[in-house]
Amino acid sequence: MTDLLEGMRRTHHCCELSADDMDKEVVLMGWVQRRRDHGGVIFIDLRDREGITQVVFNPEVESQVHAKAHILRSEFVIAARGKVSARPDGMINKNLKTGEIEVMVSELKILNQAETPAFLIEDRIDVSETLRLKHRHLDLRRPGIQANIITRHKASQAIRSFLNDNEFLEIETPFLTKSTPEGARDYLVPSRVNHGMFYALPQSPQLFKQLLMVAGFDKYYQIVKCFRDEDLRADRQPEFTQIDMEMSFVGEEEIMAVSEGMIAKLFSKILGKTLKTPFNRLKYSDAIDRYGLDKPDMRFGLELTEVSDIVEKSDFKVFASVVKKGGIVKALNAKGCMDMSRKDIDDMTDFVAIYKAKGLAWIKVREDKWQSPIAKFFSDEEKDALKERIGMEPGDLVFFVADKPSITNEALGYLRNKIAENLNLINGDEFNFVWITEFPMFEYSDTDKRWQALHHPFTAPFEEDYDLLEKDPGNVRSRAYDLVLNGTEIGGGSIRIHDYELQQRVFEALGLEKNDFEAKFGFLLEALKSGAPPHGGIAFGFDRLTMLLTGQASIRDVIAFPKTQKASCILTDAPSEAGKPQLEELSLRISKLPPK
Repeated sequence: MTDLLEGMRRTHHCCELSADDMDKEVVLMGWVQRRRDHGGVIFIDLRDREGITQVVFNPEVESQVHAKAHILRSEFVIAARGKVSARPDGMINKNLKTGEIEVMVSELKILNQAETPAFLIEDRIDVSETLRLKHRHLDLRRPGIQANIITRHKASQAIRSFLNDNEFLEIETPFLTKSTPEGARDYLVPSRVNHGMFYALPQSPQLFKQLLMVAGFDKYYQIVKCFRDEDLRADRQPEFTQIDMEMSFVGEEEIMAVSEGMIAKLFSKILGKTLKTPFNRLKYSDAIDRYGLDKPDMRFGLELTEVSDIVEKSDFKVFASVVKKGGIVKALNAKGCMDMSRKDIDDMTDFVAIYKAKGLAWIKVREDKWQSPIAKFFSDEEKDALKERIGMEPGDLVFFVADKPSITNEALGYLRNKIAENLNLINGDEFNFVWITEFPMFEYSDTDKRWQALHHPFTAPFEEDYDLLEKDPGNVRSRAYDLVLNGTEIGGGSIRIHDYELQQRVFEALGLEKNDFEAKFGFLLEALKSGAPPHGGIAFGFDRLTMLLTGQASIRDVIAFPKTQKASCILTDAPSEAGKPQLEELSLRISKLPPK
C-alpha cells in the first residue's frame, strides 16, 4: 500500500508560524493561492483553512525542487518541507498573520493538480451566486465563507456547553414522522413497506419534545434539522436548523432567563461582547401600535401614530371612509425629510404597495404652510390636532396609510425600516434585543373563514382568557413570546397546554371536529391524559442567528450546502427524477411532468 505522504507529515497549519519559529524545519500542506515568479525565485502563497504562509522556491537552495515548482498553478494541492526564515527588510506583510516569515522549501510533493477554477478563490469576488453554488466546493474554500462555517461550529459548541451545564439533555427525535398541520406544507416521504402511506419530514420536533416532558425528562434540547415546503427568500431554506428547547415545571420567566443566558454566552464567546440582561420586553399590542410589526427594530425611533379619530370626519373621503368601514389611519413622521423628491416619494408609494397598501398620502411641513395634495381637505382644527399628535415641525415629511389594521401596520412598519436605512439611522454595531409577549392566540383566515392558531395549536392561553375561547376567540391572548434582534425574529416559543380538556377546547375554537383532531393528534392527547407536567419551550433559528453573528445578508452564506430560492441544489442537481423501478416499488406513478 503506497502512502503518498510517506516521510512527510504536516507539522503546522498555514497560520501558525511566526518569528519565534525561525530556523525550524516545518512541513506545510494546502492549496496554492497564488504564484509569483520574481527573477527565477518562485513565491507561493500556500492556503489552508487557518490562513496563508508564503513558501519560497529558490534555485540556490534546492535546484531540483525549484525546477519542479515551475508547474505549480492556482489550487494545486501540495506538501512542502522547508526552513522558517525571516522575510527581507521591506517585504514584511503586516496584514498577514505570518507576514514576518517565509518558508524556504527543500522538498516538494505535488499531491494533486487542479484545473483552472471557475472563479478566484478570494473574498469580494464579482461572480453570481448561481455560479458560486454550482461550484460550492470551490466557494467553500474562500476565507470568508470558511470563517462563517467555522463560526457556526463554534456557536453550536458554545450552545451545547451552556445547555449541558444547565442540566439539559440532548435527545434526538424522529425525521420520519406523521404529517400534522403546523402552518406550512410538509415534505412527504412515501413508504415502500406500507404502500400508499407517507411519512412527513418534521417542520419542528414540537410534539415529540412535549412528549419528552410528559415522559419526565425535565429539560431537553436538540440542534436539529427541520423541513418546510414554503416560498423561500434570503433568510429561509427548505431545510433549516433550529436550537430546540423544552422545560418542565416552568413559566415564561424561567424560559426567558435561560434563553438570555444562552444568547449572552454565545455573543461573549463568538464576538467578545457583553450583553446587558434581562432584555427589554414589549407586548404584542404595543409593538404593533408603535412600530407596525411584531419584530420591531428598536435601534431607532420613527414610531407610528394613529390619527383615525382626528380624520374620521374630515373632508378627505379616503381617510373618512376607511375609518367608517373599521379600518385605521396611521402616520409616520420622517423628521427633517421635507426635501425628499417627488420621485423618491413615488418610490415609497410603490414600496408600500408590496404590502397591499392602496396608496401613500404625504404632507411636507414648510414654515408657512403644508405642501400636500390632501392638505386642503383638513380644517384648521384638524390640522392643529394632527400637528400636536404627530409632532409635526417645519422640515418634516409625514406619510399616511389608511386601510384595514393589518395592512396599515405592516406597510408603515416596513416603510419605517426603509426610511431608517435610507437616512442612516441604524447603528450597525448595536445589538438590540427585545422580547415580544402576549400575542393573540388566534387570527382569522378570510380564505378559510375560520380562526387559525397564530403560532401553533399547543400554545397555552392566559388563564383569565379561558372564558373567551368559545365566545370571543379574537381577544384571547396566548402565553407566547418571540425574541427579536435588530428587527429580525431569532427565536420563539410558548408555555404549552398540558391539560387535555383545555387542549380540546382550543381545537374546537379552531373549528376542528373531535374525530379530526384525534386522528391527527391522538397520540399527544393520550399523553396529556397520563399526567403531563406544566411545560414550555422555545426554538431559535440557528442559521439566522449565525447569519447575524457573522454579519451576512443571507443564511445561504452560513450553510455549507444551501438550496437556491427555487429549493434546488445546483451542485448535485437535486431534486431529480426517480427511476421507473423506484416508483413501482413505492406504488407511485407520475401522471404528467411539468415542462422544464
